[in-house]
Amino acid sequence: MKFQTKGIILRQQNIGEQDRLVWILSDSHGVIRAFVRRAQNLKSPKCASTGLLCYSKLSVYEGKDSYSVDEAEAVEQFKGLRSDPASMALAQYFCELCLTLCPKEQKAEEELRLLLNSLYLLSNRKKPPTLIKICFEMRLISMCGYMPDLVMCDQCGKYESDRMLFRPENGKLYCEDCMRERSLSGALLPIAAVTALRHTVYADSERLFSFELKDELMEMLSSLTERYISNITSKDFLTLSIYKTLKG
Repeated sequence: MKFQTKGIILRQQNIGEQDRLVWILSDSHGVIRAFVRRAQNLKSPKCASTGLLCYSKLSVYEGKDSYSVDEAEAVEQFKGLRSDPASMALAQYFCELCLTLCPKEQKAEEELRLLLNSLYLLSNRKKPPTLIKICFEMRLISMCGYMPDLVMCDQCGKYESDRMLFRPENGKLYCEDCMRERSLSGALLPIAAVTALRHTVYADSERLFSFELKDELMEMLSSLTERYISNITSKDFLTLSIYKTLKG
């Protein structure tokens, strides 16, 4: 059976001298692994259109146990990423998260749209990379069934206090009073950081990246979102380590 889809190449692996394996985040089938014949041939249109981080229109044949890409047409290659090693590493971290969290062989239109928007902003330097990272991490983890509960204090229901505690272990918020009463540990956040964190989870998709935050609070949230994802996935991401090294 053959189907048409659009998708981003999350990972590629050369096979022999001519062929390639690719992992695709597609709108119609989520994450799939597919074989691409002659994709290493520079004269083939499939060479660039099935390269890492390329967004393409794809004609895919679904066999009994595998997929293969018959035709591919590049739509966007995010060339702005190629000139900045740190941005490229961050983009690959986004891809690694998608490989870990996104649905397999199910529709993933929203996840694909989030990745596209994030790569566009990163490639064109429209927003600070740390802000893009925080938004991508929290929105993707929420889309994939691990949305934290940031509405109110988990114990008393208070909406906000001057500072609130977020616990990466359970994805819940606590006001200062309940934090002290229960001797809870976690990340103590000023209300501006709490508001930003809530925005990454609950804001409309069109407004996801539309906030500003001081650099020190941005770095605090970035570290916190990494801890939350690590707790959910029980995984260390090599691409994240590379990004942090290159970022300096």
